[in-house]
Amino acid sequence: MLTPILIGLLSLGATTSVEAPQRPVPIIFDTDMGNDVDDALALGVIHALESRGECNLLGVTLTKDHPLSAPYVDLVNTFYNRGDIPIGVVKDVPTRSDSKFTVLAETKDKGKLRYPHDLRSGDDAPDATVVLRKLLANAEDNTVVIAQVGFSTNLARLLDSEADNHSDLNGHDLIAKKVRLISVMAGAFEPIHDKTHKEYNVVKDIPAAQALADRWPTPIVYSGYEIGLSITYPAISILNDYSYVEHHPLAEAYQLYSPTPHERPTWDLTSVLWAVRPDRGYFSLSTAGEVTVDNEGVSTFKAKEGGMHYYLIADKVQKAVVRETLAILSSQPPEDD
Repeated sequence: MLTPILIGLLSLGATTSVEAPQRPVPIIFDTDMGNDVDDALALGVIHALESRGECNLLGVTLTKDHPLSAPYVDLVNTFYNRGDIPIGVVKDVPTRSDSKFTVLAETKDKGKLRYPHDLRSGDDAPDATVVLRKLLANAEDNTVVIAQVGFSTNLARLLDSEADNHSDLNGHDLIAKKVRLISVMAGAFEPIHDKTHKEYNVVKDIPAAQALADRWPTPIVYSGYEIGLSITYPAISILNDYSYVEHHPLAEAYQLYSPTPHERPTWDLTSVLWAVRPDRGYFSLSTAGEVTVDNEGVSTFKAKEGGMHYYLIADKVQKAVVRETLAILSSQPPEDD
């Protein structure tokens, strides 16, 4: 028997062309890991979905240039028995502020790393643009989904990149050939407390956000600030669902960032969930349109026939389902070796 929630999800309307992925979804995770802890939980969601056969994490690129951001990603990947996933780091940007939780990459118990991993400093990781070009060049045409949950810096640099030893295509043409769409946690498309909101990921690199909105050649689906803000991660999950191990890199990161009973918004998790499961009714999509970003960092959506931009919408039922789904996925144990 269908529950009222499932009946509601099944009646959301027709599936659009951007909601029909191949399985498993080849995904690249572009993140400012080390700022808010939602990036860490979102990476856990990706690993859970890969364990379920729904996606394949091709690589992780970082838009936060702090020495411990990439090592934390590496320790999480290693925790999930995928320590060989390529990692690239943005270079020459002013986002090197300390993090409350990436210190776990250096935490030791009795002289040994609490979380084993190989990469010890982001300074030792390759440039993100090079990693992105290599991953795309090796991918099947029109298949890759990029979940961008940090600043747009890496994708804007990819857009402007020249041909190299990985591909004789420039960045724009390589993207157009290999990328199916991008799922972006950026912007705000509903007023927050009756005010226009200048969203953090946009404001930190306005020119890059403008470049994506103006010149990116594939569909873009935005998860606006209002979506993650309205769906918080349940504190009870942090307290109970990760206890299958003594130390868990996601739960410990959460407690270091903002201890329970506080419940963090799920900004980045929503972009990842939609990127891999766009056809499950967790969210509705706006009509097709066009997003513009002004010089103050304000994002504006205008409906336009044939437009390639959309933003996520969630009603009360969808928000409840997404909250529970994200807790289940984030806390899913790793696959056995």
